Amino acid sequence: MTAPVRDPHRHVLTVPVSDEQLAEDVAAFLAEGLTAGERVAYFDDDTAGLVLSRLADDGVDVTGPLRSGQFQLVPGDFTRAALHAPLDELTGVMEQNITSALDDGWAGLRFSGQMDHGLRRPGGQVLDEYDRRLDDAVRDHPLRALCVYDHLRYPDELIATMRSLHPAELTAAPLYDDSLLRVTEIGPARVRLAGEVDHANRPQVRRVLARLIDRVVRGDVGEGTLTADLSALRFVDVAGAVSLVHAADELPVSVRLRLVNLRPGVARLLERCGAGFASQLEMSIRERHALCPADALGLAAGAAE
Repeated sequence: MTAPVRDPHRHVLTVPVSDEQLAEDVAAFLAEGLTAGERVAYFDDDTAGLVLSRLADDGVDVTGPLRSGQFQLVPGDFTRAALHAPLDELTGVMEQNITSALDDGWAGLRFSGQMDHGLRRPGGQVLDEYDRRLDDAVRDHPLRALCVYDHLRYPDELIATMRSLHPAELTAAPLYDDSLLRVTEIGPARVRLAGEVDHANRPQVRRVLARLIDRVVRGDVGEGTLTADLSALRFVDVAGAVSLVHAADELPVSVRLRLVNLRPGVARLLERCGAGFASQLEMSIRERHALCPADALGLAAGAAE
């Protein structure tokens, strides 16, 4: 019998440098599974709200998937108990979930979660051995897994071990990430700001925008417009809002700055800081069709009962 081919894209590692990157990577992974008709499970350990918020920012409405059972939020107490269970029992739970997903008619199972409670397992952590068994399961079943080992919660030596065990790692080169704010380039002359802008990172944000605006001015990208998606920007202070308005005011007449998907509170602050008088600044408030994180957690709890 021919051994199953190891698909590196089915067992992936991410090593986030911030919670903003954690939410970005996990939300994209889960959304892809929902679109593919897979059952999606997120094993919570106090990070579900973060991931759900990013799904909402990305316009992914999880209401239907939560009600149908396609999307499952595994409660934190179950996640912590499973990570303290004997290794055979832990892998048994995984196999049971794969079988259940297929029996319910889904194309496969895709899961991720925050597993740092396994570091505090009585007798010592077995995350490396668990990961070896997970890799075997991925080979033999329609299973996709995104393992999250971020620098905020895991020691560097364990991260190095996990990197050696995984066939593939998500890599991202943000324009800026300081754990409070993450700026990523999501297309030609299009960036995304996620998190918070305050006095600590305001100058860096202005420098990032200035570099991108310079590319637009030179005609390298954007056809005269730089677009900033602010759907995941939760907070900006007054000075930061003023800085954005001034950035637009200082543009050449041939260039525009477009701020899209603003949260209503951010939009109101920008208006108070003179956005309406900046002729080369365009703004649009996002439409919220997705379930808010608190409601999603409540719906998940009800579905589990």
